[in-house]
Amino acid sequence: MLAFARWLMQRPTQAIGAAALASLVPWLFWIGAAIAALVTLRKGFTAALPVIIAAAIPAGWWWTQGDVVPLASVLLVTLMGVVLRERMRWGEALIAGTLACAGMIQLGIFSPPAGTEAMLEQMRNSSAEFDRLLTDFGQQGYDTTTLAHLVVNGITGLVVLLAAVISLAIARSWQAGLYNPGGFREEFHALRLAPRELAVLAALGLATMLVGMEGFVLLGWVPLLIAGVALVHGILGLREMNGLWLGAFYLLLITTWPMILIVLLSGLIDSFANVRARLARSN
Repeated sequence: MLAFARWLMQRPTQAIGAAALASLVPWLFWIGAAIAALVTLRKGFTAALPVIIAAAIPAGWWWTQGDVVPLASVLLVTLMGVVLRERMRWGEALIAGTLACAGMIQLGIFSPPAGTEAMLEQMRNSSAEFDRLLTDFGQQGYDTTTLAHLVVNGITGLVVLLAAVISLAIARSWQAGLYNPGGFREEFHALRLAPRELAVLAALGLATMLVGMEGFVLLGWVPLLIAGVALVHGILGLREMNGLWLGAFYLLLITTWPMILIVLLSGLIDSFANVRARLARSN
């Protein structure tokens, strides 16, 4: 992939063409987003604008076909790339991306094209168990349409945010591989939410909850999750443990909820304790 990144940066037209093609091909939108982020990180927003537009136009066509994820991911990764380039803080970039994605949820951008009620009716007809579950919620006083709308928007928003974070990480690794070998590993292993960033995250969560902006409440834990994942990478790197441990960690993270809670708690503790610095001193 590094040779591909080097080819992209040789001429603007190559990055423009590759970004457009990747965004047009189903399930490759994340590559188009990563290309836009790479040029943004290296050259800045203004210089990267033709590449961003090239990635956004095919992604916008997918939006007209009912798939909002590609375009939302391109826009989100561009925002985070700009913040990361200007501020050099992953925590700030993640918080900015989470807030923007929460705004998309609030605006209903991720709502099904046919409407939530039509989707609910279709799911009721296709699954008797789901129909009973919704009936039980209704009997308990819940508005099932509002609940389903929130769940669908929240899940789609989470997919978009994670796709944007992954695309940004790929772009940052390409940038480091081309211009600062080993820099991304060092940067990611050191990623943690500073106490002030954690305070901003908590304040935003409280404020959005008070004003009824449920999107941030649904996504506000993502920056902390990324910080916890980076903590695990950093500890394994300090201990010089092989990749099998990392593979086992991701397997547990994807398949078990308790592991997600442990990672979130670890990221929270690390914000105050700076675990990696303590381990480095002890070594």
